Amino acid sequence: MSDQIYQAPMVRRAAPNFRVIAMIVASAMLMENIDATVLATALPTMARDFAVSAPAMSIALTSYLLSLAIFIPASGRMADSFGSRTVFRAAIAVFVIGSILCALAPTLPFLVLARLLQGMGGAMMMPVGRLVLMRSVARKDMVSAMSWLLVPALIGPIVGPPLGGFIVTYLDWRWIFYINVPIGIIGMIFVSIYIDEVKGKASGRFDTIGFVLSGISLGSLLFGFEMSSHEGEGAFSIFLIAIGLIFGIAYLRHARRHPSPILDFSLMKVPSFGTSVIAGSLTRITQGAQPFLLPLLFQIGFGLSAAAAGQIVIATALGALAMKPMAKFVFSRLGFRRSLVLNGILGTIGYGLCAAFRPDWPMPLIFIVLILSAFFLSFQFTAYNTIAYDEIDRERMSSATSFYTTFQQLMLSLGICIGALALHGSMALSGAETPGLGDFSAAFIVVTVISITATVWNLRFSPTSGEEISGYKAKRTNGAVAEG
Repeated sequence: MSDQIYQAPMVRRAAPNFRVIAMIVASAMLMENIDATVLATALPTMARDFAVSAPAMSIALTSYLLSLAIFIPASGRMADSFGSRTVFRAAIAVFVIGSILCALAPTLPFLVLARLLQGMGGAMMMPVGRLVLMRSVARKDMVSAMSWLLVPALIGPIVGPPLGGFIVTYLDWRWIFYINVPIGIIGMIFVSIYIDEVKGKASGRFDTIGFVLSGISLGSLLFGFEMSSHEGEGAFSIFLIAIGLIFGIAYLRHARRHPSPILDFSLMKVPSFGTSVIAGSLTRITQGAQPFLLPLLFQIGFGLSAAAAGQIVIATALGALAMKPMAKFVFSRLGFRRSLVLNGILGTIGYGLCAAFRPDWPMPLIFIVLILSAFFLSFQFTAYNTIAYDEIDRERMSSATSFYTTFQQLMLSLGICIGALALHGSMALSGAETPGLGDFSAAFIVVTVISITATVWNLRFSPTSGEEISGYKAKRTNGAVAEG
């Protein structure tokens, strides 16, 4: 068939294999998440091998972020042109090749180039993996399938640090990248067997100017947000964020005139999608800030070791994992709108309690608070990731996944930025050189206050939103719709 004809997914693979498809996509993303968390643990050792300072190794992380920002917007168009299976399989291959080159890197500049290549693969894996799932899974199975996509983000922080410590202690740091090779090869085989080839309708010429403008804008913003959490990089981060905003404005002006912009902001006019992007972005401020603030609180504020702090933070992953089997049941009983309002408030307030944490609190109580907070917010992100596509036509699904993933990455980085700025701002007001418990409290309050405003947007969802997906039926009386 022509590339310009939309090919519907084969029904025989949609229903029976949705768990297999979800796990294939989740496994590819897990490989990516573990790679990032393991690498952070090994940076000091790598710095010694490359004869550079440990802070200089941060470019190995930021170069990957930069590549993500540039190539994520193009992922949907690539999937439409070449097929979601082909692009997803190629993305895994590029990630694996990049991993091999990282392992073979003799110098830091070589490693940075290899990480850029690895980022190209990662940029395609995230949105195209989600697109594969959306195009392959029946709507009635969507909640269950999407909840599996939380697994990589949850298991990565648990497995990554101890795995990194083991590799650095007993093996060579290069094995961090070599372990991606067998996982990637198995992933490509399973993609070829279980996932159908689906192409989208051609939507005009490729938006080259938009690709350049959005790449500079998003790269500068992500890089700027990331640098804001580094001591002494405030001026540079502000410069990068300013560049990002300038090019972002230039992109918006360009997008109004282009028939098929690389980031289609007209998608925001679709009620469920636009509301999910805005509300989800506000909530992800907290999700982005917590992994940055919590370890610092426990190490600097409580005086715990890095290992002890890591054991406590595992509570957030355990709470989120406990949510997974219950998501479909809850949504079928409460519906998306009510679930988003209630879970959003409970989860955000729960993380707001971190502001009250003190060393004299019983550790089991802190652990329970973190588990419950993560439990409720995991419902929240499962709901956002699912309801966003409720009203999206299949022809626009690729554009929607690229757009959504771009903002997801941007807001997670912004969460780190806001958490760091709030922490440093409180320190400046108190005249402290190192953050105290009060400074951490101020930072937690700032990020959770921002996130709780998502409730206003959650209330804008229709009571009937996602009925076909969740199975929930709102009451209808004389043509009016009410929840209950």
